[in-house]
Amino acid sequence: MLAATVRVARDLDLAEECVQDAYVAAMDAWLRQGVPANPGAWLTVAAQRRALNAHKRAATLRSKLPLLVVPDAEEPEEPDEIPDDRLRLVFTCCHPALAREAQLAITLRLVCGLTTAEIAHAFLVSEPTMAARVTRAKKKIAAAAIPYRVPPLEDLPDRLDAVLTVVHLVFTTGHAAPTGPDLLRPDLVERAIDLARILCELMPDEREAQGLLALMLLHDARRATRVGADGRLLLLEEQDRTRWDATQIAEGLRLVRGCLRGGRPGRFALQSAIAAVHTEAPTYADTDWRQLRGLYDLLLLAWPSPVVALNRAVVVAMSDGPAAALPLLDALAEDPRLAAYHYLPAARADLLRRLDRDTEAEVAYRTAIALCDNAVERSFLESRLHELGRP
Repeated sequence: MLAATVRVARDLDLAEECVQDAYVAAMDAWLRQGVPANPGAWLTVAAQRRALNAHKRAATLRSKLPLLVVPDAEEPEEPDEIPDDRLRLVFTCCHPALAREAQLAITLRLVCGLTTAEIAHAFLVSEPTMAARVTRAKKKIAAAAIPYRVPPLEDLPDRLDAVLTVVHLVFTTGHAAPTGPDLLRPDLVERAIDLARILCELMPDEREAQGLLALMLLHDARRATRVGADGRLLLLEEQDRTRWDATQIAEGLRLVRGCLRGGRPGRFALQSAIAAVHTEAPTYADTDWRQLRGLYDLLLLAWPSPVVALNRAVVVAMSDGPAAALPLLDALAEDPRLAAYHYLPAARADLLRRLDRDTEAEVAYRTAIALCDNAVERSFLESRLHELGRP
């Protein structure tokens, strides 16, 4: 609804207000007249009409009215236009005139529908700081008259990395929700995969777009096995691989092979290759940890991120033992970017547990539990602490 309304409003704040007004109108009209056959179309048309009326009331914008007219119809738009609307909003938010952090923040707010507090949690900053970033980005879009449209094909490569980063963040937020009672948010996962498919259609020769789609398909193929029937988090070694989605895996592996051809692979192509190694192993015991370590070495060069370094350390623990990986985690503890990242103390606790250093493991588990806001992951960490005899 928001993405479709922005095309009429040409202003993000106005579009958000019109969408909210449409919901208020629906609460009254639907109680009196009943719920329409297509509620989404009703709401979208109502929001667009409010945006159009707002412009009509503004005398200074009368000259622009012909650009804002939309069909006065109750029929929904064609389904295939919905992802295009979202993609236009992504490309608007990823305009090079905006700082990268602002691009990511405003896109998560508008495209993902995350609250400012949730985005602040993801970026490890305060809510007022994140609110200021989103506000500045909106003002920049309005002041610079950044157009709401997908740029010409020749301009896409300049924005591609930012757009891929946004889509990846949408996926990771849905694949492992940072807060809430559930591990997964399927709506965000499916939205990210849809956007990645459109990007691959728009730019069929971009290997990084193919790599991102492959990465998401391979990870999402395990969806049904990540949480047990009792709600318990299942680690990769515990998952029933026969229940993984074979269709998604086949498509993902085909894309991996394609994106690794033709030169040095980028960060998304390398991540998809890592996911492929995990996926192709018949059992967890058959995982090729040496190959994974080599891929992480390449990924760390292409994308020197502390999170990548943390994942690499976990792989080192599997290939060379926990004692070899523990100094790597201790070094990462000095990085302020990971100060509130619960996966770091959780990984450290697991290594200490495997080394029978239970007292130190208890401290690390308690630190991870205090930082974790997802109920499923927190319950798993608490169960590990209980296994140490320290509930």
